[in-house]
Amino acid sequence: MAEKRIFLGTGRRKSSVAQVKLVPGKGNITVNGRDVRDFFPYETNVMDLKQPLVATNTENTFDITVKVNGGGFTGQTGAIRLGITRALLEYDKVNEQNEDSFRKILKRAGFVTRDARSKERKKPGLKAARRAPQFSKR
Repeated sequence: MAEKRIFLGTGRRKSSVAQVKLVPGKGNITVNGRDVRDFFPYETNVMDLKQPLVATNTENTFDITVKVNGGGFTGQTGAIRLGITRALLEYDKVNEQNEDSFRKILKRAGFVTRDARSKERKKPGLKAARRAPQFSKR
């Protein structure tokens, strides 16, 4: 009996962390034990996290299981997308030098780089990071 290979990837975005497992299958995506369309309220979130699969033409090749926590929907979507990208790179490690390797495709699309933008901290004397209290002349 042939063993099924599992490919792992961890993605982070803002304050969200996603652990992604790729297993050869039919294209089902499960997030925290629920279907991806039940977990995310907007279709744009689902489209965003599927972008690496669409770019590499592997939408119906893998079943994806995700554990994600922290942050909101946008941060979680970005974390899952990076996790899927890293798992795909793990899967395609053998073909890294080829012209049609996943790494070159995903790098060109901008999915390999972590998006380091996060919320700026609040400063003393201000209402938010840069928002000052309203000035009153009298």
